[in-house]
Amino acid sequence: MNQRELSIAFQSDMPPADYAELAQRVEGYGFDALSIYADLLFQPPIVPLAVAAAATRTIRLGPASLNPYTLHPVEIAGQIASLDLLSGGRAFLGLSRGAWLGEIGVKQERPLSRLREAIDVVEHLLAGRRAAYEGQHFQLTEHHALRYPVERERIPLLLGSWGKQTLGMAGERADEVKIGGSANPDIVPVVRDWIAVGAARSGRDPGQIGICLGAVTVVDEDREVARSLIRREMALYLPVVATLDPTVTIDPDMLARIDALVTRGETVKAGALIPDDLLDRFAFAGNPDDIIRQCEALFAAGATRIELGTPHGVTPARGLRLLGERVLRALR
Repeated sequence: MNQRELSIAFQSDMPPADYAELAQRVEGYGFDALSIYADLLFQPPIVPLAVAAAATRTIRLGPASLNPYTLHPVEIAGQIASLDLLSGGRAFLGLSRGAWLGEIGVKQERPLSRLREAIDVVEHLLAGRRAAYEGQHFQLTEHHALRYPVERERIPLLLGSWGKQTLGMAGERADEVKIGGSANPDIVPVVRDWIAVGAARSGRDPGQIGICLGAVTVVDEDREVARSLIRREMALYLPVVATLDPTVTIDPDMLARIDALVTRGETVKAGALIPDDLLDRFAFAGNPDDIIRQCEALFAAGATRIELGTPHGVTPARGLRLLGERVLRALR
């Protein structure tokens, strides 16, 4: 794995055909990977990923990320095997416990064991093992097998989490971890330590497990325009993600005020409450030089991949162009 990778992430809110041109741009600029979010009530990422796979030749592709509560691991295995087949072995599988599922009545009980068993089932099916699997959450008989050829018997696994225990399990099982909603260099050595605990349990080298940080991104030649726009985006998720970072101390009253303003639809006022130093820890925002400095700090801290997320710029095309022609080129 390249130790200085940059990738792009898109939301799954556009017409499927649009992802062909977008994926070609991402690949043409030279980015290493393309992720499609799997957020609640957006279209399933397998559709835009399949379109992107057919339109590209080299870039890695994967969902960020599927969860084993709304999607059974048998279906997860099928989707990722199909993407790998369509892309000629360029897929990766992003898994996490999922978010906002309580709002639709899904109880996320025992997430660690459920994730572990989901990984077991996916790996079992991809490898074509003819044996029963008896888990607490999922079961397979010796007759359960994928009824079509697979491109690879093991597909690279990315686990998304902020949790110490889940990241410890990632040290045992994953190829890469992703800390979503973060641009904070201080979290990287903490995450590396948590990964190392699990790696030691399974005799793995923790240095071989990648660490990806990804967050909402807005780049523009006018840095104040970019930072003003991203504050409105950040206000929607900061009250949730800021409480997950053990290296950051945040005024709970400020978070409560932000949350209340967002609930009333006053996202501009909510974003204005976010101080600059906090913005830089949870988003990529500013002119190309600002983004380059943020990325360099993350790589220096030990991150191996940085994922620049939607909306990318004042317009997506303009933001993607600046990221590809200015930011990526400088970091290469």
